Amino acid sequence: MTDPDRGPDEPGTGGSGPGEPDAAAALAAWRAHAGPCVLLDGFHALKHALRFGAEVPVAVTSDRAGSLALADELAPDVRDALDGLLAQVPHETYASLVARPHPTAVAALAVRPSRTANLRALARTPRRTPVVVLDQPRNLGNAGAVIRLAAGFGATGVVTTGTLDPWHPTVVRGGAGLHFATAVERLDVGELPPGPVFALDPEGEDIRGLKLPDDALLAFGSERSGLSRELRARADHLVALPMRPQVSSYNLATSVAMTLYHWSATGDAGHGRP
Repeated sequence: MTDPDRGPDEPGTGGSGPGEPDAAAALAAWRAHAGPCVLLDGFHALKHALRFGAEVPVAVTSDRAGSLALADELAPDVRDALDGLLAQVPHETYASLVARPHPTAVAALAVRPSRTANLRALARTPRRTPVVVLDQPRNLGNAGAVIRLAAGFGATGVVTTGTLDPWHPTVVRGGAGLHFATAVERLDVGELPPGPVFALDPEGEDIRGLKLPDDALLAFGSERSGLSRELRARADHLVALPMRPQVSSYNLATSVAMTLYHWSATGDAGHGRP
């Protein structure tokens, strides 16, 4: 890794070699795009965004050589794209662009996917994979973890209701850039996509006796208060996860993981995955 205490004229801090993006131009592009774009915080967020077709106008790092070495090891499929994008900047400059510096010292800006395109993807029928619905979630990190799970299982999308912004930088960081691998939007309960709603509730039917259809909306209540009245009224089925008596609840991301795994392992779900 490069030494963040080097001066601006020393290799690896501010200048750019042949074929490398220019640091001054990168910072100007950052200022131009920072408002409307999504922050990709860290190497892995940038890697995933590139893999799933994100438009990334600017990316910076305080350790270009280390980042490209990491790409050689973990993401050779996007190594050339990273080589063309990553501009070397001093560590202090990098740190000034993010709220909390990432251990990989990489940050980028990406164009948020079209809401119209996302809504079209969510509404398209027949649907081959479920939509995850987070009903009035509160925890930004949990929401990010759920989006990462949904992308991993190939879910059609993740919809949130309530006030939490699913594209908040903390959510994107928790999702490791996988917002670009699935449709992520905030909607009211009355705007949910078509399909039967299977809502998780302790009083519901044991999920182990159910087959979850590919076009299901899998709904999860908030970490603190459970399902809202509106979502409960919209539900077609209440479903319960197996849980030992006197254990009050699972973490939200754990509940989503268990439910998506059950979907993937039953019936025709495995054939419906991309």
